[in-house]
Amino acid sequence: MRISGPMAGRRGHAAFAAAVLVCSTVLTGPDPAAAGGTPTPSAPAPRLEWSPCVQGSPYDCATAKVPLDYRDPGGRLIDLAVVRHKATGPGRRIGTLFFNPGGPGGPGTVQMPQNYGAFPREVRERFDIVSWDPRGVGNSTAVNCFASAEEAEAWGAGKPAGFPVGERQRAAWTSAYQDLARRCRQRDPELLRHVSTAETARDLDQLRRAVGDPQLTFVGVSYGTILGATYAGLFPGKVRAMTLDSNIDPRAWTNHGSDDASLTTFLRMGSDRSAAAVLDRFLTLCGSAGAARCAFAADGPKATRDKFDQLLRRLREHPVGAWTYARTVAEVVSGLYIVHPGWADLAARLQSLWQGRAPQTPAPPAAPPVPHPSPYLGEEQAAAVLCGDSPNPRDIAAYPAQEDTAAARAGDVGRYWAWAASPCAVWPAVAADRYRGPWNRPTAHPVLVVGTTYDPSTPYPGSQGMARELGDARLLTNDGYGHTEMYNPSGCVAEHESRYLIDGVLPPAGTHCRQDTPPFPAPKPTGGMATGGGATADST
Repeated sequence: MRISGPMAGRRGHAAFAAAVLVCSTVLTGPDPAAAGGTPTPSAPAPRLEWSPCVQGSPYDCATAKVPLDYRDPGGRLIDLAVVRHKATGPGRRIGTLFFNPGGPGGPGTVQMPQNYGAFPREVRERFDIVSWDPRGVGNSTAVNCFASAEEAEAWGAGKPAGFPVGERQRAAWTSAYQDLARRCRQRDPELLRHVSTAETARDLDQLRRAVGDPQLTFVGVSYGTILGATYAGLFPGKVRAMTLDSNIDPRAWTNHGSDDASLTTFLRMGSDRSAAAVLDRFLTLCGSAGAARCAFAADGPKATRDKFDQLLRRLREHPVGAWTYARTVAEVVSGLYIVHPGWADLAARLQSLWQGRAPQTPAPPAAPPVPHPSPYLGEEQAAAVLCGDSPNPRDIAAYPAQEDTAAARAGDVGRYWAWAASPCAVWPAVAADRYRGPWNRPTAHPVLVVGTTYDPSTPYPGSQGMARELGDARLLTNDGYGHTEMYNPSGCVAEHESRYLIDGVLPPAGTHCRQDTPPFPAPKPTGGMATGGGATADST
């Protein structure tokens, strides 16, 4: 269900020499109250009593209490788990940078510490970096529709992996999600109605107030871009700086403000087409690289694509252990998210299947030094946000036709994306507070929108759409592969992002950057002086 990719390991942005930039905006001056934003909720700002997450940890943890329903701030309160890494530059701190890792359903208390090194060095020096588990998720007051972990595991084992294939599996799939909806309705129906993006944006403003910042500095990736855009719509006068990386077009998320959805959220976004384009590039580059650099390579790009098609046809009839056709397609989609080491690992798994062997499961990332590094993250947490917030077809019988549409335009990966939102057909709640725009309210300072040209989840046109929809935004294009620049680094993007977050300096209009390391890179030459580089800015 989650839009964002798997939790990435740490990596660092290289610092680059400053480029000649124009169209700068300096982040100083008064907080403009006349920007048309929603007034601050009447609820008091939460108290954040920070303490080390665990003994010796560089991270501090706290719990914020916020209203379940901002229309009733004196009613039920819920908990938000919050994590912080203090600015590393003594005496140079600017304020707090808030980070949302995507999802919906990404636990910031886990993913920010795992990926802290992904923030540019200058940003880590100048800002406390704070993240949180959004309402309904992880270590916060969470949607959990099962009485035990064993019960949740049994439910997951009872449905097809990836997506359903054939009438029998479709019946099992539908029955499983009807059962999930029934369980969720019984356990905490009130919470299900109050995990919307708008309410999380209000939580974010409460956290901003709690740390004492007059305006918000924010980085959001994937689903976090919709959260950021929603905040900008609700609180335009509070935007100090906002970077949105790998964007969802707001009109696709809201179905142009209509509840009558003929396509799922992901098909409106074009995730199926984008995944197909990235898969084609993966196979083409793999075939060009050869088996020494890509384990699945055949004799050239066409032969590699043919090999992949043959593998999927074989798996339809003869799964390799638990590796069915549908599970393999789902693994391929998620395997395209992070280029290094993800693409090489994906090629190795495909080659194992080609040889009739079940692939090894990659080792999970190292647990960060926080109290609860493995919170429960059941499918119902992502579903509660997506299904309550974004319109999807409400008739489960419509999804085979969705699959036909997606398969016709995107092949096998289209089938995966067609079924990804199908739990919404039977979901028992609609969010009480949904934001549907306007998206073009002028913000106190402009927004930086970053889009990667070959993104398998949030297509580049979504970033173009976000830049058009917002009242004042600049698009920075990352020519490369994978889901989000943050997890597929470009030193060029990092340089622009640092200048923007610290000084408010936007890149020139039309700026393109390149990914630092291309897929399946050739071995670096040894000896002599290294030359070249792929992370310079091209202004057009």
